[in-house]
Amino acid sequence: MGQAVLILIKPDGLKKSLTGNILTRLSETKLEIVAAKMVRVTQALAEEHYKHLKDKPFFNEIIQYLQGELHDRKKVMALIYWGPDAIKKCRELAGATNPEEAESTSIRGSYGRITTSGVYENVIHVSSNDSEAEREIKLWFAPDDVIVDLYPTKIIQKDIKFKDWA
Repeated sequence: MGQAVLILIKPDGLKKSLTGNILTRLSETKLEIVAAKMVRVTQALAEEHYKHLKDKPFFNEIIQYLQGELHDRKKVMALIYWGPDAIKKCRELAGATNPEEAESTSIRGSYGRITTSGVYENVIHVSSNDSEAEREIKLWFAPDDVIVDLYPTKIIQKDIKFKDWA
């Protein structure tokens, strides 16, 4: 039985050119990447992603962080890893949220830091549990972005206006 997990390589990870290092570390899980894309993070997306932190004093700063405002990298790499125990495997590799508490061999222990202003630059986000993974995946990806059927879908037919290559 497969489990899905959302992984975000955050703006500080992109600015430090850590994408390859992080993906190499994640390959140790032997999980399958079933979706991947670069995303310009809007304020609305960042606020919805971190809505559980809305009442925290650092909320505005974490929104700016995810949007890339603090690193001049206004993008993240969003991925869905899929397979047995995906959340547990990825969270173990990522390490503790606080980079100073993370094992030195973990992704956050190796590449994260806490800024002098107290921002956790931990380079990666990993869903915490099944319900959060589903909420986050549905927030960051459309069903057609994913190469496996993770969750039930429905067909909606509308007149849709969208960008296409000229």
